[in-house]
Amino acid sequence: VSEFRLPRARRRPTRHARADSGRHRGPMNAEKTYNPWISRILTALPVLALTASGGMKIAGAADVQKMLVGTFGFPAGAVMPIGGLELLGVVLFAMPKTALLGAIWLTAYLGGAVATHVRAGDSWVAPVVFGVIIWAAMCFRDARVRAMLPLVQPQV
Repeated sequence: VSEFRLPRARRRPTRHARADSGRHRGPMNAEKTYNPWISRILTALPVLALTASGGMKIAGAADVQKMLVGTFGFPAGAVMPIGGLELLGVVLFAMPKTALLGAIWLTAYLGGAVATHVRAGDSWVAPVVFGVIIWAAMCFRDARVRAMLPLVQPQV
């Protein structure tokens, strides 16, 4: 005699369990989560500043033109492409899927800015600070970056 059985109903997790399911990290999962607002703020600072800087270069602002051509010795025709490269790095950094590529791009860009400032005898602190902020933002945004930078050794 065959017995007919109804399929068992799935137990739905309680409201509390569903709310915590993505945030709770037990001892088996060593990945530390951070407040997403920290990464958003650290991302927004260089994005806003470098967008303004690149925009002024592309717009051909007189004071930026004077500084790059007069003080730093760039040809006048190079100002707009430099601004375009800066904005391209900002766009790559702002988008989550290309953020790592954007961080590398902006690091190279800011390295050139440091070299330019040093060569001209100008202060080089601002590009270095922006580079540090960009990589701090990446540490908060991406677990893979945190894994590459062993600032804190995992507990064994």
